Amino acid sequence: MNSPKLLNVIIALVFAVIAFFIADNLLNTAASIAIFVFIAAIITSLFGSQNNAAEEDDGEVSTLYVGNLPYRANEGAVRALFSEYGNVHSVRLMKDKHTGKRRGFGFVEMSASDADNAVNQLNDSEFQQRTLKVREAKERPEKSDNE
Repeated sequence: MNSPKLLNVIIALVFAVIAFFIADNLLNTAASIAIFVFIAAIITSLFGSQNNAAEEDDGEVSTLYVGNLPYRANEGAVRALFSEYGNVHSVRLMKDKHTGKRRGFGFVEMSASDADNAVNQLNDSEFQQRTLKVREAKERPEKSDNE
């Protein structure tokens, strides 16, 4: 996922080297150097926008329930696990209100196109010596004013 940024850096570096040789050998005016750098920046941004458009998903997000999590698991570890199967938007691990200790379950929001694959691959799989239960989260019923 970071490869478009790396590609942009490489392209910018190539243009910088070319600009150095042009400025050193052929052109000695500041205006010509500025024009070349401006053109290089435009070309680099065009490459970057094409790569970003290819990386974006359809915008749909699915929320997955993840149960039987180890109490020592943190958001980073769960994010890393689910990132192997798609684009993760957020991770929320539930904690007890009073003690602050983790409750052993949480929710992962990820691209809808990747969610089914993540459920299929991770449900009943082992993570930090626990067997995960992964499924699409059910919508939470809205609370009435009396509750």
